[in-house]
Amino acid sequence: MELEHSVLDRYSEGADEVQPDLCCPVDYDASLLKLLPQEIIDKDYGCGDPSRYVKEGDIVLDLGAGSGKICYMAAQLVGDNGKVIGIDMNDDMLALARKYQTEMAEKLGGDKVTFVKGLIQDLTVDLDAVDAQLKQAPISDAESLIRQQQWQQKQSNENPLIANNSVDLVVSNCVLNLVEDSDKTKMIEEIFRVTKPGGRVAISDIVSDEFVPQHLKDDSTLWSGCISGALQEQEMLDAFVKAGFVAVAYDKWEGEPWQVVEDIEFRSVTITATKPKADPCLDVGHAVIYRGPYSEVYDDEGHVYPRGQRIATCARSFELMTQGVYRDDFIGITPKILQEAKTWCAPAGTLRPAVETKGGIHTGSSESCSDETDCC
Repeated sequence: MELEHSVLDRYSEGADEVQPDLCCPVDYDASLLKLLPQEIIDKDYGCGDPSRYVKEGDIVLDLGAGSGKICYMAAQLVGDNGKVIGIDMNDDMLALARKYQTEMAEKLGGDKVTFVKGLIQDLTVDLDAVDAQLKQAPISDAESLIRQQQWQQKQSNENPLIANNSVDLVVSNCVLNLVEDSDKTKMIEEIFRVTKPGGRVAISDIVSDEFVPQHLKDDSTLWSGCISGALQEQEMLDAFVKAGFVAVAYDKWEGEPWQVVEDIEFRSVTITATKPKADPCLDVGHAVIYRGPYSEVYDDEGHVYPRGQRIATCARSFELMTQGVYRDDFIGITPKILQEAKTWCAPAGTLRPAVETKGGIHTGSSESCSDETDCC
């Protein structure tokens, strides 16, 4: 709780006066900054640019939105059918972000951005609603405390701040490290809960090359400065895999550390991942071929793909391998005549005989394909 208070205090100061120590250099897309008020740019604190992963039509959730810079950048990319939700627990930062909402809505041609008050480790709780409830029914004794807890639980269950499977892209810019270690697993599970099946995450954060010792974690200045709360580099990836994400990867990795404390390197990274679709594993005759250059690779669901071999896949895995982030590494083969669908998940490394896919459509087999073959 002490560390959480230090974060609140540090970022309240950052909303009032620029705090250079809270951010590291980032090459943002200058074209997206032109519309933004200078105060939002100056009082934003981050270590990466997750807005680069936004697609047209996305519903985007920005965890720890701060001044709202990434939200207002993303709003320029989501198009007419997209929207952006920024969540933060700090009243001063929320006030700063909301200060320019009307102005930005006029510039954007519509109010595409909403800012809500909440904790990124529990995206069910609407803290604005909690504040209103506490004003109406203050806690004065044990009974009123119990009533408040019951009200909050009901509100979280029946009207969560961020609904299940509702977000196309979850982004964050140097905020996950500010959450208490005891809440980090729940935080990533919450990210998984709100992401749509097939949705993505793009998290810019600080990681450490070694595990951070407790005496550094106990330093409130290092913690609130986005340093000592960092996950170790392998630990970060493993946490997202454990939560259920696939295609988990470091898409950006700064070669030079942002800071070195007691010989531990802290550097900026961007992690990307995909939430698998909940479709059943149905076999209709698809196969994929891993291009190489490695002799074989494994995915996060335990499937193995030896180089150059036709590996049998279910329709769900086939889509992920040929249309998702793996698409540049695989050739997909759709049989000329699809088999009758059957519930089936091939043991790792199961081969698909060539005779079963002759005359089929080869996706991603050439750099110049027609639209009809859906090659890319």
